[in-house]
Amino acid sequence: MALLAGAALSVCATAQAQLKDPLPDALSLGGVTLYATVDVGYAYQSHGTPNNGTYPGGLEYQAFTTTRNFAGSVSTIAQSGIEQSKVGIRADEPIGMGFSLVGTIETGFNPLSGELTNACQSLVDNSGVAQGKQTSNADSSRCGQPFNSVAFGGISNKQFGTLTIGRQNALQLTALSQYDPQSLSYAFSFLGYSGFNGGAGSTEGARWDNSAKYAYSYGPVHAAFMYTNGGNDTGVLGKGYGVDVGATLFGVSLEGVYQEEQGAVNLRSSFDNSANPTPSPGLAAYISNDISWNFMGKYAMDIPSGMSTPSKLTMFAGYSHIQKSHSSDPGGFTQGDYPVDVGININASAIYNMEWVGAKFALPTGWSFSGAFYHIIQNSWTIGLTPTGDQGIGCADAGLLCAGRFEEASFVTDYAFNKHYDAYAGVNWSEVWDGLASGFYGLSSNGTIGTQQQTTFMIGYRIRL
Repeated sequence: MALLAGAALSVCATAQAQLKDPLPDALSLGGVTLYATVDVGYAYQSHGTPNNGTYPGGLEYQAFTTTRNFAGSVSTIAQSGIEQSKVGIRADEPIGMGFSLVGTIETGFNPLSGELTNACQSLVDNSGVAQGKQTSNADSSRCGQPFNSVAFGGISNKQFGTLTIGRQNALQLTALSQYDPQSLSYAFSFLGYSGFNGGAGSTEGARWDNSAKYAYSYGPVHAAFMYTNGGNDTGVLGKGYGVDVGATLFGVSLEGVYQEEQGAVNLRSSFDNSANPTPSPGLAAYISNDISWNFMGKYAMDIPSGMSTPSKLTMFAGYSHIQKSHSSDPGGFTQGDYPVDVGININASAIYNMEWVGAKFALPTGWSFSGAFYHIIQNSWTIGLTPTGDQGIGCADAGLLCAGRFEEASFVTDYAFNKHYDAYAGVNWSEVWDGLASGFYGLSSNGTIGTQQQTTFMIGYRIRL
């Protein structure tokens, strides 16, 4: 017995030592760094849909922009709750005279199935499947590409700025990663779960192919300009423009972002794809011209902790105004080379106003606590049934076009054992009303009234290299 007890204590001591010093700070060779994240856990949802191995995050973590397919509670092993599981390579190689070659390639995957993240395939999988029988599915800019996150290269200089070209996060998505209290978590943040805001109203536009970005900083001020010429087999078929200006001073950070996309792809619900949509006629979609204005801020302050390192309290707030209007682009193929069948066009613009607030409190012991509240309202808008369709299809004809709103509140506790390992637990409550809730089973058919709630509890564990 004494030998067994001694062996157990030895194993515990070894495990504790490994947690304290498990890996080097970075896996680098020269100027090239390999990095990866694996995020796995367990989730319970009061309403939801079963796990889908191709869908980002696996589950529909909020009641907004889902399949309207909730069919009861869900209790399951889950993944990517607070961060997309991914693997990537980052390069930063000095070439002299203060210049460096820079670049990143990265892809997201499902650690439970080994599949690449592919939201478009999740729509294909559920085409023709009855309501209440579907697995999780919705639109995304991650559609099974070998590098479904980013793939870009360029040149950087501290004095002259950085120029990069390739597939890159839109400026709004990049800014949200800094100003979201829940750090773009799938399970606990609307801004992370849906690329709707980051894509200026179209989640396919959250990442831009065929794009160039120039970023410059001087003292506390920074600015960036981004352009894409779009193209077939992308999420933005026409041109796109973005401008970001921000500053940080005395703990206060402020950011303003303008983003415009011409010919943004909006893949529609799997209910609109009555049969397997590939290769013909294609995934049901509509094309829109999107414009967004965004203002964000945060304030960080140190709080004495009685230790050598102070605690830190950061408070966040943001506002986005998004307008989606008619586009004459006829469509073609979207990301991942999926054909799209354009069935509607926007006649009277859809307008969304979004606000969020939150805070994060981090202790030097490794504990952190974050909370956030997100609010969205939608106006009533009208469509035509074809790209050049007639006027007059609006709220009275299709409830999804009625005014509506969405709210979400979340709280997360995280404990970091070290910079590579952390564990978390959190709860997320969301509710959608009226037009934004139209289509959920059992709600009013015309979409002018009705509501759908969802509560998600999740615990998880994250490994980062």
